[in-house]
Amino acid sequence: MEDDGKKIVDLIKELVHRLLTISQNPNSSSSTVPTQQKYIRALKYSLHILSSRMTPSIVADESAMVESIKRNLATAGKSSEALTFADLYSNFSLKSGPGSVKNKWAVLYLLKTISEDIKSRQNQSANIITSGFLDSALAGGLPALFENTEFNNDSGVFGKLSKNLSNEAFNDSPDNLMGLGYNFQSLSNMGEFEKNRGEGILGDYSSNLKGLGDNLSGLREVENVKTGLKGGVLMVSKDPENIRDMAYREFADLVKEENEVLEEVLVRDVLYACQGIDGMYLKFDEKVDAYVLPYFNKVPRATRIMVQKLCEIGWLFRKVKGYITQSMARFPDEDVGTVGQAFCAALQDELSEYYKLLAVLEVQAMNPIPLVSESAWSGNYLSLRRLSVWFAEPMVKMRLMAVLVDCCKVLKGGAMAGAIHMHAQHGDPLVNDFMKRLLRRVCSPLFEMVRSWVLEGELEDIFAEFFVLSLPVKAESLWREGYQLHAAMLPSFISQSLAERILRTGKSINFLRVCCDDRGWSDATTEAAAAAGTTTRRGGLGYGETDALESLITEAAKRIDKHLLDVLYKQYKFKEHCLAIKRYLLLGQGDFVQYLMDIVGPELSEPANTISSFKLAGLLESAIRSSNAQYDDPDILDRLRVKMMPHNTGDRGWDVFSLEYDARVPLNTVFTESVMSRYLQVFNFLWKLRRIEHALICAWKTMKPNCVTSQFFGNLPHAVKLQLILTSRKCQVLWDEMNHFVSNLQYYIMFEVLEVSWSNFLKEMEVAKDLDELVRAHEKYLYSIVEKSHLGEQSQNLNKTLFILFDVIVRFRSQADRLYEGIYEFLSRSGTTDFSFPSRFKAKSQRQSNNKSSEPGSWLGEGRKDLTRHAREFLRKMGQDIEKIAKEYSFVFEGFISQLAIQHHVDLKFLMFRLDFTEFYSELRPSTGRKL
Repeated sequence: MEDDGKKIVDLIKELVHRLLTISQNPNSSSSTVPTQQKYIRALKYSLHILSSRMTPSIVADESAMVESIKRNLATAGKSSEALTFADLYSNFSLKSGPGSVKNKWAVLYLLKTISEDIKSRQNQSANIITSGFLDSALAGGLPALFENTEFNNDSGVFGKLSKNLSNEAFNDSPDNLMGLGYNFQSLSNMGEFEKNRGEGILGDYSSNLKGLGDNLSGLREVENVKTGLKGGVLMVSKDPENIRDMAYREFADLVKEENEVLEEVLVRDVLYACQGIDGMYLKFDEKVDAYVLPYFNKVPRATRIMVQKLCEIGWLFRKVKGYITQSMARFPDEDVGTVGQAFCAALQDELSEYYKLLAVLEVQAMNPIPLVSESAWSGNYLSLRRLSVWFAEPMVKMRLMAVLVDCCKVLKGGAMAGAIHMHAQHGDPLVNDFMKRLLRRVCSPLFEMVRSWVLEGELEDIFAEFFVLSLPVKAESLWREGYQLHAAMLPSFISQSLAERILRTGKSINFLRVCCDDRGWSDATTEAAAAAGTTTRRGGLGYGETDALESLITEAAKRIDKHLLDVLYKQYKFKEHCLAIKRYLLLGQGDFVQYLMDIVGPELSEPANTISSFKLAGLLESAIRSSNAQYDDPDILDRLRVKMMPHNTGDRGWDVFSLEYDARVPLNTVFTESVMSRYLQVFNFLWKLRRIEHALICAWKTMKPNCVTSQFFGNLPHAVKLQLILTSRKCQVLWDEMNHFVSNLQYYIMFEVLEVSWSNFLKEMEVAKDLDELVRAHEKYLYSIVEKSHLGEQSQNLNKTLFILFDVIVRFRSQADRLYEGIYEFLSRSGTTDFSFPSRFKAKSQRQSNNKSSEPGSWLGEGRKDLTRHAREFLRKMGQDIEKIAKEYSFVFEGFISQLAIQHHVDLKFLMFRLDFTEFYSELRPSTGRKL
């Protein structure tokens, strides 16, 4: 050992001697021997560096160290020296093999530290601590060597070595070298010596250095400010006088006095509380709903506050764990739902990660907590302060989970997913990522329901969690009432418009499958998934993929809706059925309607309770075979049937007769019962209008002048002839007025209402993209007909007035028939029967004549004089009845005209213009003060 020490000392002496010689005159080729005092100080400084056990406080980075040295030289205005250093380092770094330096960074760091230490050796104080140990160490350099005799005593190895080196008779004799080698060997073992010496003293009191360490940090900052130097490595030597050991012992005694419960025990209790378990001192108090550290346990106030803050995560854990336990205990007895199960599973996964952290912390908690010492900052132990750092992120997550648990207690399905989504709108990246990860798990059942509904038409919703609600209905009501949006279950991240498209897409698939018995939709869904870039398998959609969801819904809806309309138009001939309803229920087939009215007219004139519906069905078949209707599709003709409406006492066949069209599945989705009832309402109105037209035509046939005037006027007395002319003129004028009204009304209905509405309906049918649009187009078409035909709710008064007018016209037709029947009877009684007269009058008049001739007092059985008198009275009475009907008609018609002027629909106002285009009726009512 002595030989090794001598070799080392020789090498150090030679290195110091060379460095001092070069530093005296670096540009001179001749060397200058340094002074003995400078040589001894440099040798002592070198030995002190080599005997130090302190390690650098920065990361070993050779390139960064080189750049730092060059930057310092350039900043000091030594650019040439910086270039020289760069060349030297280049050669130094390229050198390898035997004799080369392996740890080049350590050499560079040593040189840099020595250079900075030289600059920091200013303003040294006489105080042993600040001058010797802290002055250069806190400035980031090496410990300074002390010239003070107190520090150079013989109490330690360093003192002996310094004394030997301070000898004036220092030379290179073997004895001196041996002593120096021995001292250096002793100095190199100083770490082990002081470690053994300090084990018994610092074992329990190392934490007392905490206060001293804080003071040293403050001193270091002050020293840095004074010197203006940037910190380097902190080189701290052992305290030979045990000053810190004394502080450790005093601090340990103070800690024992203030703490009745050790910090290790509190850490363990906090870890128990974080798992919902009562510890030795920390126990859960149900009254205050928190973990409580009893006040009779003597603990510093700061420690108690920190324990209370750390126990918050245990309280939150109990809340989250309790929710999971209760929810899973209620399943499947109560409607927890699949979304609720997914939420509990996601929370349990987060708690599993939390358990892993607790396991790591419990392992660290098994290590004792050292007091403030040199190793206290890097040891693998767990204190309350370190625990607060570990729990920073789990505390945020646990608080968030507790908030979600509170807001989701009474929610399920889409409502739960929407409530959780609202908490994801957060600016903190940690919270945002956590919520997205949680929502992917929670929303997976919901998105699977969407996928199954949109691509397969299956509603897998046992617990009513989906925002599409299925109702038990018949097949004809499947589209309109079978499925509805459940607004309470619609999550906030799905818009209302998107939800409606989702509803319609799945509803279309079910409609095709149930009502149309079609399977072609499966190809459409496959094409839609391929076009959207998604898959039809489970798990293809998830939270955060709103764009992919919208793309899939758009493509699926477009293809499935198109397929549905194609099935309705081609396979079920929807357009042909609409046209058939227009031709037969809306009386658009003119020849069929006219023939039907002619053959059923006599039958419908009978009382309603005496009419056979089977006979009317036969007459309907005859009308079909006798008109162009016979060339229609047999399926369409088979759907046309006679319907007898409920009748009251005194009703005639005209009042109860109607036609109906049997719209079977799937056409009854559009032609529902309510729709067909409105069609029936329109048919009754149009049928009555046609009946009025038919009545006026029949009245005209009996009123034409060539029937009576040419052969009858010459045989009548003058008074009777005058009465007949007056009565016939009144009847003719009233007929003209009524015919004008009925003709214009029928033209308006048939052309401006039915044809215009039908044309608009065809246009909207062509642009309809889905069944909903088609249904809305048909509803608009039917609504337009009802409103323009005076059958709407806002036209009830107008409709009543119109039907009163119809009744007046029917009564007029009856009076006209009575008039000309009476004339025929008079002519037949007088013997003038060789002229043309309607056959129905002849048969009817013959029956009445036979009945009346057998009655006592009958005027037909009297003489010619009495016959003339009775004829005059008959014509006068008929003239009065017709005059009465004319006044009633004028009054009701004026009311009808006045009501047309205040209707909201513009087409009804144009009808008023058509009826009163000459302002004839306006001039008859000057008291109104305005034109109608």
